[in-house]
Formats: sequence, C-alpha cells, structure tokens
Amino acid sequence: YGHISYSCDKIEHNMLSINSKLVAIPKQNTKNKLVLRKQAASRAKVKANAAESGEVTIRRRPPGSILAQTFMGNNGPESKPHNILEEIVWYKAREVEAFREKLPLEALTKIVETMQPTLDFRGSILKNSAKTGKPGLIAEVKKASPSKGIIQPDFDPIRIAKAYEAGGASCLSVLTDEKFFQGSFDNLRLIRASGVRLPMLCKEFIVDPYQIFKARACGADAILLIASVLTTAEMQSFIQIAASLNLQCLIEVHTTGELARVLKIPLDLLRQRCLLGINSRDLQTFKVDLHTVRKIMESPEGLKVKEAQLLMTAESGIFTSADVSFVQDAGCGAILVGESIVKQGDPETGVKKLLGLI
Repeated sequence: YGHISYSCDKIEHNMLSINSKLVAIPKQNTKNKLVLRKQAASRAKVKANAAESGEVTIRRRPPGSILAQTFMGNNGPESKPHNILEEIVWYKAREVEAFREKLPLEALTKIVETMQPTLDFRGSILKNSAKTGKPGLIAEVKKASPSKGIIQPDFDPIRIAKAYEAGGASCLSVLTDEKFFQGSFDNLRLIRASGVRLPMLCKEFIVDPYQIFKARACGADAILLIASVLTTAEMQSFIQIAASLNLQCLIEVHTTGELARVLKIPLDLLRQRCLLGINSRDLQTFKVDLHTVRKIMESPEGLKVKEAQLLMTAESGIFTSADVSFVQDAGCGAILVGESIVKQGDPETGVKKLLGLI
C-alpha cells in the first residue's frame, strides 16, 4: 500500500506541475499580446511625431534585412504596410520596373519628344477663379478607390471629362493607378484624343523619375508629388525634371510639418512650377476632417504660403457649396474633388451645383 500511496502522490505532483504549466501558457500569451500592443502604440506614436515634424512617414520598401526577418519573421508587423498609401508605394516600386522592362526610358523619351505642348494647369485655375469668384475646380476622373470600392460603375472617362468641362471645371485629375483605383494611363490618352481641352493632372503615386516621363508621354500637363512619400531633395529634383518636360506639379501635404518641409524648396521654383495641396484625409485612420485645411492655413507655415502668394488646393471631403466656401475662406484658391461629382448621373450639373453656379 505504501508503494501505491507514493505513486499516487507522485502522479498528483506531476498533474499539479502540468496544470501550472498549462495555466502559465495563457498568461504568457496575454503577456505577449500586451508587449505587441505596447510596440504597436509606440510605433504609432513615433509615426505621429514624424508626421507632425514633417518627416517622410511612408516606407518606400518592405523591410528586408536579415535582422528583421530573424526577429519579426516574414509575417511580423514591420513586414506589412502600415496603411494603404504605404501598400501602394511598395507596389509602385515593382510596377515601375515592369514598365521599364516593357518600354525603356530611352524609348519613352522619344515619345515625349513628339508630344504637343502642354497646357497651363495653374493658369487655367487662376483664370477660372478670377471669372467666377470661386476656387478653381480640379475635377477627378475616378472609377474606384481602396476605401470606397467602385464609385462610378458606369465609368466612361471621356463622357465624364466632357461633362466636367461643360460644367465649368478648370482642370482634370485623372487616376492612372490600375491595381488600387482601377485607373489607367490610357485614360489620359483617350481624354486628350477626344478633344477635351482642360489641362490634366496625372494622379499617380510617383516614386521614380520614369513615371514623370510616362505621364508626359500620355498627355499629362501636371503631376502629383506627395510629401509624406518623398524627401525634400526628391521633391525638388522631381519638380526640376517635370519642369524640363514643361510639366507643373501639385505637391500634397497632410500636416504643418510636411508643409514646412515643402517650403524649404526655393520659393521661385514653387511659384513658377507648382501649386500646393492640403489633403484632409488622415493617412493612419483614413478619416476626413475638412478643418485640417483651416488648421494648416492658420499655422505659421500657412501664413508663409499666403505671404508668398502660393496657390493652395483643398483636397478630400468637399461635397457641397458650403464646403467650397469654407476652404475658400481658409485661403484655398483651388479645390480637387472626385467622389461627390463623379458618382452623379449628371456630372455637368454636379459641377455647377458644387461651384454655386446654378
């Protein structure tokens, strides 16, 4: 019996040991989750501080170091895009290489040399604004977006562009990204060939000079540069490349810090070749707050923009004529609008209503 009692005590001891280990597993998992949450919160704080300071917040390539793969694994949080813009930018690096393999830059340059002279994008906005007393409208030819999905199921870029022109738009913004926005560089060619005479912005996520040449070869008159993606040196270099092709630039910012960085570019270059834009969409949450425009325009950086007489554009969150008045009062001489007018059955009337022309 003593032997049996000893065995039972040993079994009981082992069971208690096993149970204690089983209890420890969920505790350990909980601890790991807390650590990951703290790391995520720390990363978010760092990115928020970087955004406010104006630093580039979008990583241009996925982390690929041996150290990152060893400690994070291929599915670690740092190996995934932090937001949709970062995902787009990572994809663009591969897309540009595919474009380059299909049509080398030398061949693309020869196409550029055959293009008709560009139209004055900034000048068209100023001319229309002087005539109507309203901000010049950059109307967006847009089928879909990552956040909204299909916006205009009956998408015909030529029909939409002609309706915008008839409604009184100053310029067009043409989405060329295929993967995320279901756009195309071909839409630039189609619209220009249709006889529409409005200047066109190539709405592309530019990370490489090749894309600037491609925009010009497809008939664009201006390109988009995003401050959260590009360094100050890159922006200045891309502006100069665009100028050599007689293209103008819309430089987009999301924070006062980014605007401060843009203002480090020589003012003469900004005045002659650029207009600026404030995107009211938060890159982290994708929420839109039109008051971002007023906040930035009332900042010391915004006052510098006004003093330098740089043309400022309000982007995102503009749906009504009251919204137009709000951003105009804040100091914007142009607006870029897509969803609220492209989804309408009659975009021409939509433009006129937005601008308070009817």
